[in-house]
This record gives sequence, C-alpha cells and structure tokens, in this order.
Amino acid sequence: MSALEVALDVLISLIPPALVGVLFWIMMRSILRADQRERDTYAQIEAEERAKRANALGEQP
Repeated sequence: MSALEVALDVLISLIPPALVGVLFWIMMRSILRADQRERDTYAQIEAEERAKRANALGEQP
C-alpha cells in the first residue's frame, strides 16, 4: 500500500464520524434555539400579564 492509499483510507474512514458530529451539532443547535424562543415568549407573556394586573389595580405601569 502506498502512502496515498493509506491517506485516502484514513480520510474515507473519518467521513461517517464527521457527518454524525455535524448532525448532532445541528440537532443541539435547533433544540437550544427552540428553548430560547420559548423562554422569550414566556417572558413576553409574563410581562403582558403583569402590565394587565397593574392596570387592573390602578397602579402605574
């Protein structure tokens, strides 16, 4: 086996783990972004509810 064949075999053997790593990164990024959007939405709803309650009680917002 020549050095070129060995290098090609090494590169070919690294492709599947690299693809799995990229897939894992994409999945984790989407999960974390969805969690952040959920937290932002919850905070917005919470602020709206607090403002409604303050207005109902006659307090200044």
